[in-house]
Amino acid sequence: MTDALTDPRFLQAMLVGLGIAAPVGPIGLLTIRRTLDGGMTAGLATGLGAACADAAYGALGAWGVQAAITWLVGARVPLALGGGALLLWLAWQTWRAPLATSAAPLPSGGDLLRHFGGTFALTLSNPATILSFIAVFGALAGAGGPALSPSLMVLGVWLGSALWWLGLSWGVSRLRHALDVAWRRRINAASALLLAGFALWQWAQLAA
Repeated sequence: MTDALTDPRFLQAMLVGLGIAAPVGPIGLLTIRRTLDGGMTAGLATGLGAACADAAYGALGAWGVQAAITWLVGARVPLALGGGALLLWLAWQTWRAPLATSAAPLPSGGDLLRHFGGTFALTLSNPATILSFIAVFGALAGAGGPALSPSLMVLGVWLGSALWWLGLSWGVSRLRHALDVAWRRRINAASALLLAGFALWQWAQLAA
């Protein structure tokens, strides 16, 4: 097991997960805002929802579950419409959300579950992601030497993604108490506008 975890292809799978998670997008914005509002735990729950969705798509790609892949690609339009609607709802919730103070209570278990479930569903609403995983895992499987098991490839993707969300939520939590009300108001407004923009962009891709 130790040898497998140091296999270059396992490290490559981790980099795939990191590369998918790191670009600033809707999940990153939600993670930052929820960390500022509810602390590191709230932000990490938000990010881990996306990491688990990435791992789920990665599993379909790694094991080549063709029936599920075909269904997801065929359902691209309704999934994208639903994902865009969810983004618009999140944008509205962000715009009208009251500003949290430094004394804001820690999120409850139900809050954390909603944060996790929301980003899990939002990430799954983009089935085009699975095509990337199919290509990546095909390249990893085609590399020379003994094949890395699909379970380890999926674990690598999840771990790389989870490490990014852990680092982001930790870093933002260090700044949480340094931002005054005016800055938090600006961050909320900017996040809401960007989330709405991502929703419109996702819908525009359907007509492209």
